[in-house]
Amino acid sequence: MTQVRGADTGVAGAGAPTQGWRVYGGRRVAPLLVLGFASGLPLALTSGTLQAWATVAQVSLQSIGFLTLAGTAYTLKFLWAPLVDRYAPPWLGRRRGWVFLTQWLLAASIAAMGLFDPGSELRVLALLAVWVAFLSATQDIAFDAYSTDVLRQDERAAGAALKVMGYRLAMVVSGGLALILADQWLGWGAMYMLMGGLMALASLATLWAPEPERAALPPRTLREAVAEPLKEFFGRRGAWAILLLIVLYKLGDAFAGALSTTFLIRGAGFDVTEVGMVNKVFGLVATIVGALAGGALMTRLGLYRALMAFGLLQAVSNLGYWLLAVTPPHLYSMAVVVAVENLCGGLGTAAFVALLMALCQAQFSATQFALLSALSAVGRTYLAGPLTPVLVAAFGWPVFFVLTVAIALPGLGLLWWMRGRIRELDASA
Repeated sequence: MTQVRGADTGVAGAGAPTQGWRVYGGRRVAPLLVLGFASGLPLALTSGTLQAWATVAQVSLQSIGFLTLAGTAYTLKFLWAPLVDRYAPPWLGRRRGWVFLTQWLLAASIAAMGLFDPGSELRVLALLAVWVAFLSATQDIAFDAYSTDVLRQDERAAGAALKVMGYRLAMVVSGGLALILADQWLGWGAMYMLMGGLMALASLATLWAPEPERAALPPRTLREAVAEPLKEFFGRRGAWAILLLIVLYKLGDAFAGALSTTFLIRGAGFDVTEVGMVNKVFGLVATIVGALAGGALMTRLGLYRALMAFGLLQAVSNLGYWLLAVTPPHLYSMAVVVAVENLCGGLGTAAFVALLMALCQAQFSATQFALLSALSAVGRTYLAGPLTPVLVAAFGWPVFFVLTVAIALPGLGLLWWMRGRIRELDASA
């Protein structure tokens, strides 16, 4: 786990612990908002926004389908994470050097996408999209490692909250706003060049961000960078239980959200415009507020109590969808349910990312965080996605949403059983 400060005393060298909302103005925390924005900016530009451009350019549906493969790098990034642990550019430190390098390569590559027309040069544009996704995934590896290394114990949840906020804002800018700019003002090529410029501007936050208080030595060899993160992790007491907790903690939330849009339209009877407006506005704002509140509250609650409290709220908030399933459709009730569910999900996400940070050893934080974050997607990808339609077909929407609360309970039970181990993480120096 990251060797930065003791949780019980709240002291790292000299200085008092940061409390409540003040933590967001901290020298190590504040830059993560812009760095999170830079992390989230490329995703839509290589997925939804690119698909929209190709659609407008009358590209065939089959070719548009193949464009979705551009994002494969995000799911495979753990394969080259050891390279980020082992090697570093000769500037700005072990983590920031990688972040800065990938940001400038991304700025140039995203702008270059604007030079090609998907109608006549789709192959080149697709290759550029794959390259941008690779660079973006590499930036994520380095950024996650940097935030894990630089944050003190009582700043992890706040740092996670700002990362989430920056990432979500970037998705709005590179998604919905980008489409409006391309359609109404700039055109597609100029819009991509503008997004490249935003990435270049975001790199200034990398120059401003400080180095970790304690620099961990990199692995001595590439072999060590590949093998030692696994050896170190599985050498810990309760390693397998920790991995199971990572899979289970947000599983109920994943089931509830897997077909939430389909439920709101087909199951609850709202129209597409209403769902889009509420999800985009209330959902986004509530997630950001939840993540920020979670970061502030965790400085007082500690890791275990925050995980338990926020996990319970995540589970109970799913009952709001049950309420929508058994009552007539009403826009205000949907807005409240979506806002509460996203608020609680944001709280849980802040605590969960703080847990992942606490589990990473500074020497191998790039590889370990990449592996743990990939593992956290297992439940959402391989359980919630395939099984949700089966459960809905068998039991109907009202019973399904009650079941999602039950699905959340094993993770909370495992968390309670591991409370001593989690508290040790929170108190580790």
